[in-house]
Amino acid sequence: MSTVRRSLSEERSDETKGPELVEGTQALGSLSAESDPVPERGASFVSLRSLRNRDEGRPASTGAASGSRIRLIATDLDGTLLDPTGHVTARSRAALDAARAAGIVVVPVTARQPIGLRAIAAEAGFAGWALCGNGAYGIHLGTHEQLFASEIAVPVQQRIARELAAQVPDLLFASVREAGEVFVAQAGYAEVAALGDHKRDPRTMGAVPLTEVLLAPSLKLVVRHASISPAEIFAVLGTLDQTGFAATLSGAPFVEVMAEGVTKASGLALLCAELGIEQDEVLAFGDALNDVEMLRWAGHGVAMANAEPAALAAADEVTASNAADGVAAVLERVLAV
Repeated sequence: MSTVRRSLSEERSDETKGPELVEGTQALGSLSAESDPVPERGASFVSLRSLRNRDEGRPASTGAASGSRIRLIATDLDGTLLDPTGHVTARSRAALDAARAAGIVVVPVTARQPIGLRAIAAEAGFAGWALCGNGAYGIHLGTHEQLFASEIAVPVQQRIARELAAQVPDLLFASVREAGEVFVAQAGYAEVAALGDHKRDPRTMGAVPLTEVLLAPSLKLVVRHASISPAEIFAVLGTLDQTGFAATLSGAPFVEVMAEGVTKASGLALLCAELGIEQDEVLAFGDALNDVEMLRWAGHGVAMANAEPAALAAADEVTASNAADGVAAVLERVLAV
């Protein structure tokens, strides 16, 4: 099994390189013959020049003005590609299919675990590489290969729980493990969870002591409270020593904690390095705080009209809302379909 654990500075110049590899990231696989074909530079691609900026005076992104080609589309799901009912519309599916037909790699980049991604994969035509857990791990939906995984160390998890509990009593924790297929929930967590939260039936979540939740490394550590908002918990978490972890919000009713340095941008940089795709050849879509780094990193970042202020500020362009097929609108324009 070959490794993909290398510095991204080997892949691109200092001016255009993305986030460095997260310390502790495991390289677990490489592209196989059965994996998605990677578009060659000589193929027919859409130029980033055809993307109009939200602000005419603002450069689209690093390298975009030179006419870089779109070779990869990275899209968030909830609040972005999916409509308000959580589904892929016929118009969005047609636009994604047109992109794939043009030789462009289409990658879902989501906070969801594989179980939640599989729920809509057929609707979107996703069968190749996907980034889950806010960029903590890359998996292939067809072959089940895992390209990389970044986990939070056990001592870090234990410190987070201990220090948070000192300021916010009665918090509840859950751990996402083992390629995102295992969900270990603290006793009481299932009682405040809904099916839509993790795309899992709360009755299957189990109920273990907090010590067991924190006993093994997590791809993502979930923190919530029965009555205190995620934003309030996130604010308290921000006052702690950030060594060893990174936290974000996705619009879900909980805070999401990953290993230090992990974002959707870091995961996307790892996948692009493996595929031989440059940063300025990426078109990205998002709407929430957990999309900000990806929107900034991509050659051209597009925020939805329904996006949070931080995502709007990070983007090069604003499209229509997810209720109005905003992703499809941009793809139709740049693909001329």
